[in-house]
Amino acid sequence: MDAANLDVVISGGGPAGMMLAWLLVRQGLQVRVLEKHHDFLRDFRGDTVHPSTLDVLDALGAGEAFARVPHDEVRELQAQIGDQRFTVADFSRLPGKHHAIWLVPQWDLLDFVADRIREIDADAVCLDTEVVDLVRDGGRVVGVRAVRDGQPLELRAQLVVGADGRGSVLRERLGWKVRSFGAPMDVLWFRLPKGDTDPPSSMFQARHGRILVMLDRTDYWQIAFLVAKGGADRVRAEGLEPFREAILDAVPAFDEAQVDAIASWDAVKTLEVRIDRLDRWWDEGVLLIGDAAHAMSPIGGVGINLAVQDAVAAGRI
Repeated sequence: MDAANLDVVISGGGPAGMMLAWLLVRQGLQVRVLEKHHDFLRDFRGDTVHPSTLDVLDALGAGEAFARVPHDEVRELQAQIGDQRFTVADFSRLPGKHHAIWLVPQWDLLDFVADRIREIDADAVCLDTEVVDLVRDGGRVVGVRAVRDGQPLELRAQLVVGADGRGSVLRERLGWKVRSFGAPMDVLWFRLPKGDTDPPSSMFQARHGRILVMLDRTDYWQIAFLVAKGGADRVRAEGLEPFREAILDAVPAFDEAQVDAIASWDAVKTLEVRIDRLDRWWDEGVLLIGDAAHAMSPIGGVGINLAVQDAVAAGRI
């Protein structure tokens, strides 16, 4: 990996880091985005791509190509509360070209952006490369220390960007404290096979005090089952069968064969919901963006899109 004369090193290959890398390599800057995993395939990431992000892709000349990525378009947001169904949002009223939220697995979005980056600079996206520390010169951040293939690596750059998520290593190394606003819920995240009597589209369900969100991923449902903050351990302790029964109670359209696909707790991820932000997210030679600077509530699927907005703002500056 050529570490000479880098303009920007970005820690983290999520939406914020990848979009910023794309914008900067388009400007001719020497950029390395360092992602600790060997690919982008993490099933517990968000899926919602809002019109604001689609507008950015259009402005970059990539909108038509992205439209060929498999996706589900949500033009209305439906909610079923008890036995009554409501339309709670109508995206046809939005200004501009796009009048739908697209449900796109985040790994497909990131692969798409990575391919565009590599078309400009084949070396800019560095997978299997974990940032572990900062390099300083006096009071200024001048680079990062990382590990790749078990070997230590040091990269220096004019600017280091931390886009390494809510558990940001760079934020911890900087010693910056986040202001937490609390959240009343966590999420159990799992998938179910499609069935013959399923609801017609992605939707919000609330019944008998249970709340879940169903995302249509064409071949299966991705489900977010809301539990009280810190309540995931209690749900697991009660056992799989009561959990399956709770799903059936919340969505009577499902059948037992579908919920029996949850064969063990290994199929259920616990997502800790956080809402927090830094009071200051920059210092000499370093900038934090995305969840590293402000972890967002998943309500409305805003996380990806605010991360992209961070990247656009940083790229312009």
